[in-house]
Amino acid sequence: MPTQSQNNLFIAVIITVGLSLAGWFIGNGFMEARSGNRFVTVKGVSERDVMADVALWPIRFVAAGNDLNAVQRKITEDRNQIQSFLEGHGIATDAIELQNLEVTDRTAQSYQSGSYTNRFILAQTLMVRSEDVSKIDEASQDVGQLVEGGVIINNQYSGGGPTYLFNSLTELKPEMIAEATKNARSSAEQFARDSGSELAGIRRANQGVFVILARDKAPMLQEEKQIRKTVRVVSTLDYYLEE
Repeated sequence: MPTQSQNNLFIAVIITVGLSLAGWFIGNGFMEARSGNRFVTVKGVSERDVMADVALWPIRFVAAGNDLNAVQRKITEDRNQIQSFLEGHGIATDAIELQNLEVTDRTAQSYQSGSYTNRFILAQTLMVRSEDVSKIDEASQDVGQLVEGGVIINNQYSGGGPTYLFNSLTELKPEMIAEATKNARSSAEQFARDSGSELAGIRRANQGVFVILARDKAPMLQEEKQIRKTVRVVSTLDYYLEE
């Protein structure tokens, strides 16, 4: 049987070891907290000026009258005129898709009554899709020729001209991410020098979202209506700082 003095010694040893371990955990905990709180958040930007690589141009045209056969002949003539106009601007035939013909008989509409100046309204759309955006742009600037030729263009449906898209973003991503990260690190290094610190590892990184913007940043100018665009990404990084 252990004596009372032996029990007291054993308890004293346990208390001493416990206090030592507690001191180690507390000391290292504060060290980690202090190290974890010393970091700087920086942003890195990368931009590229690009040119659209796809153009979409829906051309909706309308013919109206009281004689259905005459209206049908008119819509056919207009379609042929538009196709000739596009081909004359170097746009390939396979880039032009003829979409559904819409026929409206106003006397068949229950919510309308009375006589009509134009009983029949026919509408059709030619969808132009081309990677030769320059030719589409040139043709859209000359669309007044069609109006002068008697073609009625429904600009509201057609969206006011071609829409220009940039579909090659994937090819730019690796280079732009690397550049944004490099720019962010340069900012962090400058901050560290100014604060008398040194950079350690990355605490957290956020690549950011790629956005496509209008190159010409003016009011009322829509990105999708411009051939020239700006691709931008902003990366956010946290760097640890050391004394």
